[in-house]
Amino acid sequence: MQISHRLERVASNVKCGGVVADIGCDHGFTSIYLIENKMAGHVIAMDINKGPLERAKDHVREYNMENDIELRLSDGAKELVPGEADTLLISGMGGMLITKILNDSKEVVNDVKELVLSPQSDISLVRKCIHELGFSIDNEEMLTDQGKYYIVIRAVKGKECYNAEEDYIYGKKLLEKKDMIFYQYLLKEKERVNKVLNKLANMTLSDKARLQKIELEHEYDMVESMIDRFNE
Repeated sequence: MQISHRLERVASNVKCGGVVADIGCDHGFTSIYLIENKMAGHVIAMDINKGPLERAKDHVREYNMENDIELRLSDGAKELVPGEADTLLISGMGGMLITKILNDSKEVVNDVKELVLSPQSDISLVRKCIHELGFSIDNEEMLTDQGKYYIVIRAVKGKECYNAEEDYIYGKKLLEKKDMIFYQYLLKEKERVNKVLNKLANMTLSDKARLQKIELEHEYDMVESMIDRFNE
């Protein structure tokens, strides 16, 4: 089974080796990859839509994994029983939807050993949600796939809280690891924000634009702080 670089990195963060709930499984390729590479003993592949689940069923049958991968129509993790899964895997969704799925199924989340999450937006909300649910971030990595930046987070049970706002926004673990893709991302973010600020500096600003400028200046300061800390 060949999967994208992004999904391969998501799968590689599954460490428990037990039962994985692949939420929003789409065509089931990640689930198949996990079984094929002995990264999971069993997978419960779940999706809210019947179409992707039917395609996943066809792929599971094609790889003769009917005994290894169970398919369920489910809104998030609502069709999971507490204690049924060791790992919750959610990728390819926005951060607001991921936090909603986790908060809607707190009893299930409380009984898993790890969360493997790859939000495509609102990543700071996901990091905060992880901490609020009693998990700590064990690993975080940034990667590029087809020109886009992606984040993969592995969290395990434990108390953790970040003191700095920028740690939630950009990722404290990435900073501690001296992740070079992350560093390149920070430099690009600094350049992007600086370009906008330079344009605004030569304009007569409305009240709304002045507020935007203040927010951008704060963003610039946070990015610069992360770059300085990276270089310490």
